[in-house]
Amino acid sequence: MLLAVIVITALVVPAVSFAQLGSFSKEDLIKFTADWEGERFSDGRPKVPDSILERMKNVEIEEAWGVLRGAGYRYQFEDGWQNLHPEQVLVGRAVTGAFLPLRPDVNNAIKEIGKEQGRTQSGGQNSWVIDTLVNDDVIVIDLFDKVFEGTYAGGNLANSIWSKTGTGMVIAGGVRDLGQINRLPDFSVFIRGADPTGIGGVTLISINAPTRIGRTTVMPGDVVLGTIEGVIFIPAHLAEKVVDRAEVVNMRDAFGFRRLHEGKYTPGEIDTKWTDAIEEDFSGWLKENRTKLNVPVKSVDKLIKEREEKKE
Repeated sequence: MLLAVIVITALVVPAVSFAQLGSFSKEDLIKFTADWEGERFSDGRPKVPDSILERMKNVEIEEAWGVLRGAGYRYQFEDGWQNLHPEQVLVGRAVTGAFLPLRPDVNNAIKEIGKEQGRTQSGGQNSWVIDTLVNDDVIVIDLFDKVFEGTYAGGNLANSIWSKTGTGMVIAGGVRDLGQINRLPDFSVFIRGADPTGIGGVTLISINAPTRIGRTTVMPGDVVLGTIEGVIFIPAHLAEKVVDRAEVVNMRDAFGFRRLHEGKYTPGEIDTKWTDAIEEDFSGWLKENRTKLNVPVKSVDKLIKEREEKKE
């Protein structure tokens, strides 16, 4: 019972004590993302570098999942989405928001807090999270998978999210105006469904606090990676490790696929531990194709150098 009280207090009390609704304070965000040692936004949210975000666009879910699972993060992937653009990849920094089923007394308190903070001038509670977004953010909303009257965004709000972030959105709930949203260019959308109803029967309880999306836990500043398979939320401090590992796997896969197409090796030879001869072939292939691969040249050169040093 004591633990429950502490958790509820941590999530709700900052709404009154600090400048942002239901969010952790800057000190709380830093404490709960203590493994991140890089730059942060003014509110304490980790700011993974743009260069890492760009490299993340070539990462496969399995590659990220392997690194996270090895580090003890077992519950970061969520599937079962309606993905409007499965051909696109979604990458950005998480901004979280969470809703609860409507309870009048709680909702009245939230409305009063919003009024005190000047948020009510922006419209409904669903727009309050959107007001905080900046470029390369990904809005991640827990609407407890509600679709009927759980439509977080319609055409207007989706256009606002698109113009502010240039990325997309992950909504564990619904949207309306699906046709309008679908026509937004380069806008990745992961939702549970669509419905013509407006949002109703819910109360916003937090902005940029720890948030549950399905079986995952999302922290503000996590790197969101969404592909045809689903969405994985990568802790900021593991983002660089994910892209480094993924690029090595990418290079090895590119070599293996090429040699399989050529018929030089059997599937069994490529799908198990490589022999010294195959490893030597791979080293030569890397040097021949160092500027032609789907990874930065400096990453190719780094792997070449590591392999040469290992041989010495």
